[in-house]
Amino acid sequence: MGIARAAKQMYFCTTNKDSMEHKHHHHEHHHHHAPADNKQMRKILWVAIVLNLLFVGVESGVGIWQNSLSLLSDAGHNLSDVFSLVLVVVGLHLVQVHSNSRYTYGYKKSTILISLANAILLLVAVGVIIAESVHKLREPAAIDGSVISWTAGVGILINGLTTFLLMRGQKDDLNIRGAFLHMAADTLVSVGVVISGIVIARTGWFIIDPIISIAIAVVILVSTWELLRDSMRLALDGVPEGIEVEEVAEAMRSADHVTDVHHLHIWAMSTTENALTAHVVIDDEHQAAEVRKTLKERLHEQGINHATIEIESGGDCCDKDC
Repeated sequence: MGIARAAKQMYFCTTNKDSMEHKHHHHEHHHHHAPADNKQMRKILWVAIVLNLLFVGVESGVGIWQNSLSLLSDAGHNLSDVFSLVLVVVGLHLVQVHSNSRYTYGYKKSTILISLANAILLLVAVGVIIAESVHKLREPAAIDGSVISWTAGVGILINGLTTFLLMRGQKDDLNIRGAFLHMAADTLVSVGVVISGIVIARTGWFIIDPIISIAIAVVILVSTWELLRDSMRLALDGVPEGIEVEEVAEAMRSADHVTDVHHLHIWAMSTTENALTAHVVIDDEHQAAEVRKTLKERLHEQGINHATIEIESGGDCCDKDC
């Protein structure tokens, strides 16, 4: 009797795994972003890269000419953002590379590593800006406030336009959201530099220049912290932001014929795709296909696009470690 029961369980687990693999193969064609969206976003990013690179050249040139640390700090920050935008483009390209025998998920995970690299790059920029600002506080240099204001005003236009272009894509991609947040912060920083230039032009308080540089560093640090935190969590296969494990488990358990859910794991395959594996216990093995379909629909609503579900019957477990 025990042998027959074990044989039935083995057949049931194997059958469901085969069915799961077939459905999984069909499901993996439905990515969160269509290739056309990816291609369009890459074009937008290249436009942003060219615009910001041109502005970095102008701003750094004026900063050197006027010996303005606030302009040079802002130019350095913008240059780091250009590198960030380039890395995002690389990530969008790599996520489209097909899987192979060595990298069975392709290079999707590289987008998370790029996001982490962006955060570290910005932290380095903060350190350099603060060090130079402290030096300038001790020895303020005479600068032309009106020139600084006009230059930073151009920055508001460039950064504002870039922020607008990235607004749509930032909702679904951590890398693009990081670029969006930094460009939005750059716009605010440019506003600060304009104000500092006006104050310097009217009062001659040259010490305002390094003070604004420190303020820029603080803005960068605040906007970078969230990106660094999210990138570290995803790099360690933590649960992605916006997904609650208990809510996902409850949504699965509430489906018809589901009696339990265990061995539940959720992680990010890339900055746009989330994955899940779970063992699901059902009360009627004949409903396995329908249960799997229902669960995948519910998981998609939870922001999980790539689900691997192992069905178990009546409390039996296909995993000896259960």
